[in-house]
Amino acid sequence: MGKEAIADRIISDANKAAEEIINNAEKSAAGIIAQAEKDCERAKLGVRAEVAEKSKAIADGKAASARLDGAKILLAEKRRVVDAVYESALKRLKSLEKSKALKLAGALLEQYAEKGDEIVFAADYAFKSDVAQLGAVKEKGLKVSAKTADISGGFILIGKNSDKDVSFSALLAADREEHQAELAAGIFGAAN
Repeated sequence: MGKEAIADRIISDANKAAEEIINNAEKSAAGIIAQAEKDCERAKLGVRAEVAEKSKAIADGKAASARLDGAKILLAEKRRVVDAVYESALKRLKSLEKSKALKLAGALLEQYAEKGDEIVFAADYAFKSDVAQLGAVKEKGLKVSAKTADISGGFILIGKNSDKDVSFSALLAADREEHQAELAAGIFGAAN
């Protein structure tokens, strides 16, 4: 074998070795690329799941906030309606016809007045002199004051031991405290 043949063989062996190295490198690169694609796909799925979870949390938070805002609006509307009911009741009490107004005044005096109390009427109370003629006034020795009180209808009782506010607004406030829940349930239904 001559020099040329040896050189050709060396070159041929080197080319084979180079091809083998290239083939091995390509196989290794393909494996690395395949693993990287799998890792990338797994990472994308993880990120998508995390984004979906965060999106759901944000949507749930906004829905809860919207429900809360809706409940606040509904409660405010219910209060407004109940307020209107009691405002209407106050107007009706202030505009009672004489016989009903005197019957109410008599019942209040029988229940709340004590011997010697002084009756102080609201400035706009229409039946002061008629109330002064009621049996409870005479029986309990009640005095009718010339002064008026800054109250919404009815009267207050000034006593030796205590004063009693039996004005229409005080009576309605006590009624509201006791019956507001059942009034709201009657107006809006028990489910609300």
